[in-house]
This record gives sequence, C-alpha cells and structure tokens, in this order.
Amino acid sequence: MTNLKDPKFYFNRELSWLQFNTRVLQQAQDKKQPLLERLKFLAIYGTNLDEFYMIRVAGLKKLFTSGIILSGPDRLTPLQQLREIRKYLHQELQVVEHTFIEIMAGLKDEGIFLKRYQELTNQEKGEVNRYFHEHIYPVIVPIAVDGTHPFPHLNNLSFGLIVKLQDNDDPSVQRYGLVRIPRVLPRFVQIGTGIYVPIGSIVAQHIDELFPGYTLLQYTPFRVTRNADITIEEEEADDFMEMLEEGLKLRKKGELVRLEIGIDADDELIDFFNRHTNVYKDDLYRFKIVLNLASLWQIVGNKDFAHLVAAPYKPRNLPPLDSEDSIYSVLDKQDILLYHPYESFEPIVKFIQAAAKDPDVVSIRMTLYRSGTNSPIVNALMQAAESGKQVTTMVELKARFDEENNLIWAKALESAGAHVIYGIPGFKVHAKAALVTRKVGDKLKQYAHLGTGNYNPSTAKIYTDVSYMTSNEAITNDMTRFFHFLTGFSKKGKLNKLYMSPTQTKPKVLSLIQNETRMGTEGRIIVKVNSLVDEDVIRALYKASQAGVKVDLIVRGICCLVPGIEGVSENIRVTSLIGKYLEHARVFYFKHGHPQMYISSADWMPRNLVRRIELMTGIEDEESKEKLLQLLTLQLTDNVLAHELQSDGSYHRVETGETAVNSQLLLEQHTTKLYKSSKKRDTTYINKLASRLFKES
Repeated sequence: MTNLKDPKFYFNRELSWLQFNTRVLQQAQDKKQPLLERLKFLAIYGTNLDEFYMIRVAGLKKLFTSGIILSGPDRLTPLQQLREIRKYLHQELQVVEHTFIEIMAGLKDEGIFLKRYQELTNQEKGEVNRYFHEHIYPVIVPIAVDGTHPFPHLNNLSFGLIVKLQDNDDPSVQRYGLVRIPRVLPRFVQIGTGIYVPIGSIVAQHIDELFPGYTLLQYTPFRVTRNADITIEEEEADDFMEMLEEGLKLRKKGELVRLEIGIDADDELIDFFNRHTNVYKDDLYRFKIVLNLASLWQIVGNKDFAHLVAAPYKPRNLPPLDSEDSIYSVLDKQDILLYHPYESFEPIVKFIQAAAKDPDVVSIRMTLYRSGTNSPIVNALMQAAESGKQVTTMVELKARFDEENNLIWAKALESAGAHVIYGIPGFKVHAKAALVTRKVGDKLKQYAHLGTGNYNPSTAKIYTDVSYMTSNEAITNDMTRFFHFLTGFSKKGKLNKLYMSPTQTKPKVLSLIQNETRMGTEGRIIVKVNSLVDEDVIRALYKASQAGVKVDLIVRGICCLVPGIEGVSENIRVTSLIGKYLEHARVFYFKHGHPQMYISSADWMPRNLVRRIELMTGIEDEESKEKLLQLLTLQLTDNVLAHELQSDGSYHRVETGETAVNSQLLLEQHTTKLYKSSKKRDTTYINKLASRLFKES
C-alpha cells in the first residue's frame, strides 16, 4: 500500500511560489506582448518578490535562528529552504536583468529612454539640476557615519546611496556616509514625454552640495528589506487597535533580511554597510539594473504611450442588471452570478449604495478585508449609519499590508455611528459577505452578496472573481447566523446552508472529494484556487486519483500536490493561468455533489481552512451553476495563458493547437459582443453567457 505521507509526493510551498513568480517573469519575456505590458509584469514580479522576502523568507529565518526544525509534508528544514530560495533567486537575477535590458532597448525605438545623468545633453542636465534644487534637495537626508554620527535606522524598503568621500583639505582622509531618498520622491525624474532619469544618479552628481568640503570617490544605490510580518498577541479587545498601531511601527524596525545594491559597488562600500546591518552574504543581491522593480509602474503609467500596454477593457453590465429596475426587485425574481472583471463590479457597489439611501432598509452588515482607498462602499456605509440605519461592519485589521488603511476606515465608520468589529481573537476574517435587511410590507426580507474577492472596486477591474447575489431565505438566514457569530461569543459557529471555516469548510471539502472517490471512474472533480497546500486535502485528491476519478486543478500560484505519479496521481492534471488579469476566484465542481458547484473565499491552505473565518457557498441555481461549469471548462481548454505542472516541479506552457484559446481574451470579446447585442436578448441571457462563450470558442 502506497504511503501517501511520503515527502516525495509533496512540493515545497516556498519553491512552488518561486515557480509562480517565474511564470509572471515569463510574461515579461513574452515578445508577443506590448512593451509596456511586459514592463508591467516585471514590476509585478518585483513587488511579489518584495513581499515574499518580507514575509516568507523572514519567517524561515526566524524559525532557523530559533532552532526550530518544523517542516511541511516535503520535510525540508528552514535552512534547506533558505538555501534553495537563495540559489534559485541568484540564478534568476540574470534572467531578470536580461529581460529588463531587452525591454528598455525596445522602448527606445518607441521614444522611451532610461538615461543616467551622465548620458543627458547639457540642456537636459540643466532641467534636471533645476528639478534637484527645487524638489529633491529640500527633502533628501545626507548622513555622515563616524564615531560621533551613528549609523541610522533604515525603515523597511528604504532606498538611497552609500557614498565614499574624500576630504578636500586632507586627501588622505576618506569617510563613508549615506543619502536617504524618501519614498515621497519619484524613483525617476521625467524629462519631456519619455526620458526617465534614475533619481540616484541625479543625487550622486550633487554630493558636493550635500557634503560640502568632500569629493565623491564612489557610490552605489542600496535598498533594504525587513521582516514585515506583524505578530499581535490579542488580549483585550479594547486595546486591539492600539496594539495594531504599535505593530505597524515595529514593522518598520523588523530584522533586516535582504540587501540590494548596485553591481559596481566595491568591497569597501559593502563592508562598511554590512558592518552596521549584518545582512547574510547570500541575502545580498547585486543589480546591473534599477533596484526597485516596482518603481517601473511610473513608466508603465505614462499616458502618452498607452498604446504600448494591453488594450483596456470596460467591464459590462448585462441583463437583468442593465435595466432601471431596483436590485431588490431583480433579486426577488432570480439569483444573480457575476464573473468579474468581464461583468462589472458596479452592481455590488450599487447594492450597498442603494441600501444606504433606501428608507425601507433597516440594516446593513458587511465584512471588509481589503476595501482600498476612497472606497465608495465604505462611504455608503458611513452615509447609512449617519442616517440612522443599523450598520455592522467587520473590518479585518489584520489584513496584511492593508492594516493602516483599514484602521482609518474603522475609525471613520465608528465616528459615523456604525458598529465596528475589529476581528475575532486568533483568527482573520477573510469571508466576503454582505447582508441587507429591508422592510417589505409588514415583514422583513433579506438580500445577500457572497463573493470570492474583496469589496474593492479598483482591484475588481484586474482580479477575476465571482459574485453571487440572492434573496434565498436558506442562505440569508445562515448569513444572519454568521454575523451573529462575528458579533457575539458563540464558539460553535455552525451554519446550515453555508460552510464556514475553521469548523465546516475543510470537513465538507474532504467529504465531497471522498464522495467522488466512491464513484470511481465515474467521479469528476474540477477545482479552481489560488493555492493548494493543505496536506489532508492533497491526500484525499491522491486517493480520488487512485480510484480512477478524473481531477483537473486550476491553481494559479502555490501547488504542493505532485501530478502524474503512476499509481498515485496519474489522473490529476494541474494548470496555472497567468495573464492580463489575476486569476483570483475559488470555484469547485464535484459531479456527484449536491449541489455540484461551490464558490468560496478560501483557498485550500491550512490558514484558510483552519486558521481563518471563511465562507463556502453551494450554488443551487441551475443557470448560475451552468455558467460556472462552462467558465471552468473554458479555462481548461486555454492553450495560450496556461502552464501545466510536471511531476518534477517544473511548468511547461500548454502547446497551442490549431485554434488558440486565450480564455481571458475570449471572455472580454464575447462579453462585449453580448453587451452590444443586449436589446435582442431575453432577461435570462446573462446566465447563459459562459455556455454560449464556450460553444462559440
């Protein structure tokens, strides 16, 4: 009997994530993409890697220094993982540099130039010099480092220059210092339409003004990364906001885990810097190119070169949501399932805005995880609270990297009169749920929204997610229980129609997989998630494969399951879609399940299944269920954006056959086509969208 706990049956989580980011990098290498679109993917790659080092690598280093040898099902120790990560990233750095240089060479032909100060004409230098004195000189910070000037604390992602200086009065005297360049300054100074000058090279030309009496001998740009994971000991709820604010301050002071410097830095500069920062040698990365790849967004966003990014797409409102009927009258007649960003997120915003203004609405309850800045949804909730409606919001203050923004919203909502819950001790609330209670005659009726993504109109334009809206009493009654659980002290948290983590989602998922396993070769499972990590779920999928069940997994990012192992997983296929939109929806199909189709806020990771509060929703409405199944089927036929996971851990692009199937492009094209012909459609057309899409493609 096969031992399904054997480490060879599991990929390492961190190395699988690196493979995902490599697939993002491959989008930047794709010469079929417009040049600024390629540069955008390079910026995304860099942003992803920053977070990976701040959280995942920092966590592994903490485990190692604490002497902890805990490991996942792959059995790699923290030290082994750190070695593999460093080896992988140092090798990939050459690919990153080559890709950047190639893209910038192509952009020259389009009129976009990246020039160091020395490469500018005299006229351009004059313009840059004026900019330096008016905008840079007043805010940068020259820092001498010697016996009387201690080495400064550098906040997370601090950027600046390390300088070696010579005393003009005594050339035998050399000193070292830093120039801190605050993040309020742009990383590139733009001249005219398309010339970009790295701010570091401009500052270097004016060192004599920053350190009078000294001559610059050598300099190099630097950038530091710190441990940015916040661990908060939750004791008293009254103190939670205060503790979080303190945690945000500590994030800036976390252990230094990575140092990025220019390739031309000599050993003396590095030794000087590292005497004070003590970064491990293999966490030091030397770049030929700009250090902060995320700063490339400044160039990508140049409106004068919009033709060099992917063609913009306008999300559509399809029937019955394109009529003048109120959202409530629509939901009285039918359930609505939307697939963003092809179908607009606007109806969700209007759902809350309408509730805020409707005199018959008595209460609004919502979870807010990442709502973004200047949120129309939060503004509507504040308006509702100010008008006397009962507004209850669960604002998750532990949403990583959105903590500060959520603190602001939480305080504003409280000031408006809303009842704000800051979180559940020991858990993050990651569920996406809204419930509106409205007077209809002498009764109360409830309307619900459940989603796979955040209530953020901005990210809803670039993330693919599912929204489900219903007035089904079985679901709305469960959502009332759910919100009572959040606001009260109940430890049971059991729902009847919905499934909630940490108590219900995982057992239900395992039960659904086991049910298909019992059906043998008649079984069928299709799963779309961002990450697949949970060991129990992976073992259940292996058993399903061994029983002959055909399993298709569409896993965008981390996948610890090993497909294609004879006798274990030969019936499992794993693909990843990387394209214009971030595939973010979680959708599950079980052929013999009742119902067959589910959506969820939860990925199949331990944190989502047992350490967070999440919701999984069964879709019983036939048209909505058919729509989701056809969307999954369409994505399984994708041969343009899809990469298939191999049993050795590598990903290969799916070969394009006679007909290229780009699922994201097809969804754009067909949604637009259907929108334009809306006058000829019946009111159930929206729910037939995916079915027609697949047949037409």
